[in-house]
Amino acid sequence: MTAELERLRDWIGRSETRTDTIAATPVAAMSNTLDREDPPPRAGDPLPALWHWLFFLPMYRHSEAGPDGHPARGGFMPPVPLPRRMFAGSRLSWHRPLRVGEEVTRVSRITDVTPKTGRSGTLVFVKVVQELSGADGLAMVEEQDIVYRDAPDPADPPPPPTAAPTDAQWQREIRPDPLLLFRYSALTFNGHRIHYDRSYAMNEEGYPGLVVHGPLIATLLLDLLRRQQPDARLAGYRFRAMKPLFDIAPFKVCGRPDADGSVRLWAADADGALCMDATATLA
Repeated sequence: MTAELERLRDWIGRSETRTDTIAATPVAAMSNTLDREDPPPRAGDPLPALWHWLFFLPMYRHSEAGPDGHPARGGFMPPVPLPRRMFAGSRLSWHRPLRVGEEVTRVSRITDVTPKTGRSGTLVFVKVVQELSGADGLAMVEEQDIVYRDAPDPADPPPPPTAAPTDAQWQREIRPDPLLLFRYSALTFNGHRIHYDRSYAMNEEGYPGLVVHGPLIATLLLDLLRRQQPDARLAGYRFRAMKPLFDIAPFKVCGRPDADGSVRLWAADADGALCMDATATLA
């Protein structure tokens, strides 16, 4: 296994270029999915932060899906022989807003593949950098952390949770019902079955319910900021997944402005555990 994992480093430097148009319909659908009262999107409107995930969707035929609903391993992403895949976090910077109607080119590059072995078993960390540009030049850069891991041993105790901050200035309760998770999966063409197939999520992967998408949580955190400060302009955003959330209980998205001008954002589960930690930098 060690030699096989080390060969995955051959994927470092691989790149992929795709072009898409920021269409109005997905933007309107996302607004409704987040229960917002936005006006209908028009050509030239700025795209809200993180809504670029509605575009450049993973196009693969039904026959090309793996047992978990993800595309079969290989191609642009390395063929990691581990069953679990997680979006662990991301760092983003904006040079200008993307706009509805704009044709955008995304260049993706794998910049690192690192196998590790620890108390939780074998892990492979894949770092992907994406640059999005249009006619007016570079719009944003995103650096994603994707983690592959072994299925956990049911006999192993879960890691102790980290307590979420208790000094939120803003907070909003989210009830992650199956409709919300299904609609977000559909909007992002995310076939991962843990988000909509309860039998698979519980019986095959051992979760207590449907798993809330990490990108959806990150989006809900920025949506909280947007509701509190509608005119705020983002220069940067970083988030890290700490603990999964499920559809079996509500959770809270929370935030507070910090003295340095940034905004601390986090998600906490019903027991007060920190599930996502994030910071937004304002322009």
